[in-house]
Amino acid sequence: MYRLTSENELKKYGKTWSLSAKALALANQQKACWPLAGNNYRALKNSRESEISFGTFVVKYQFNPERIRSSAANTSPEAISSRPCFLCPGNLPAEQAGIPVAGRFILLVNPYPIFPVHLTIPSTLHTPQRIDGSIDALLEISRLLNEFVVFYNGPKCGASAPDHLHFQAGIRGILPLEDDLDTLVTAHSQINSVDSDVRIYAPGNYLRRILILRSASAESLQKRLSTIINLLPAEQGEEPMVNILTWYNAPEWTVALFPRAKQRPWQYFADDFDKLVISPAAVELGGLVVLPREEDYFKLSGKELASVFEQVTLGKEDFEALKMKIAGSSSQS
Repeated sequence: MYRLTSENELKKYGKTWSLSAKALALANQQKACWPLAGNNYRALKNSRESEISFGTFVVKYQFNPERIRSSAANTSPEAISSRPCFLCPGNLPAEQAGIPVAGRFILLVNPYPIFPVHLTIPSTLHTPQRIDGSIDALLEISRLLNEFVVFYNGPKCGASAPDHLHFQAGIRGILPLEDDLDTLVTAHSQINSVDSDVRIYAPGNYLRRILILRSASAESLQKRLSTIINLLPAEQGEEPMVNILTWYNAPEWTVALFPRAKQRPWQYFADDFDKLVISPAAVELGGLVVLPREEDYFKLSGKELASVFEQVTLGKEDFEALKMKIAGSSSQS
C-alpha cells in the first residue's frame, strides 16, 4: 500500500481547502522531511535557464543534471523487465508519501523536479502506460488540480515508466505554451465548431505539430480525444504515440495534444559534438526543454531545436491527413 499523508500533517505545511492546496502542502512537507527532495528542489532554484526566440514565441531550455535518469532512460522491454517498478508502493523511498485522487491514483512529489512544484500521479494498480480508458481520470485530475498543468507521456514518448500508468503535473505559469495559447487560437486553423461542443484548433508555425481542444463538457471532450487518438497510426497492439498537456480554467478544459512520429531525434544517438541528450516529452513540447548535460545547454541552437521537433512530431503530410480525418469524424458525430 502507498503511504498516505494525513490532513493534519498537511496542515502543518500549508492550506488544505482544495486538492491543489493539499498538493502544495505535500510538496512543502516532502521537501522538509525527505532530504533527496529537499536538496533537489533547492538545486532547481539555482538551475540555469535561457530561451530561444522564434519571433512570435519562445522556447525555454533548462540545465538540469538530475533529469538524466529520465532523459537517458532505457525503456526497452528487456530493461523494463529487469528492474523493479519504481512507481509501485513496495519500491518507493520510505520518506515518500502521497494523497489519493480520482479513486485509483495517488499524488506523489517528484524528487527530480522540472517545476518548482512537480508531481507524479501513478495508478494504484501496476498496469501498463496507456491513455485508453484513462482520459476521464486525466480530465478529472486536471479539474481538481486547477493550479497545475497535468500531462501524459506515451510509453514511447518520454515515459520513463512505460510499465506503470501515471500522469505528471507541474505548477502553472512555467510552460511557454500557456502564454502562447491565445495567439495560437487566434491564428488557428479551426477544424470544427458547429456540430460539437468541443472546439478544435490546429495552429501552424509553431515548430511542432499540435492540436488544441477546448470544452466545458468533460464527457464530450473525452469522446473527442479518444476519437482523435484512435485516428493516429499505431503498430499492432500498441497505442498511438502521443503527448498530452491539459489544464482547467473554470468552466472549461484546454487540452494540447501532440501526435508523435518517433521517440528520439538522431542527435540523441550521435557521437561527439553532434550529440544532444534530448528526449522530448510533454514538457519539451510545451516549450521547456530539459537538458541534463551542461555541454548541450551551451550549444543548443534554434536550428537544432527546430530539427528535433520536426523529427519527433507527426510529419506535415500526415498531420494534414489527420486534420481531414478529424473534420470527417466531426461531421458524422
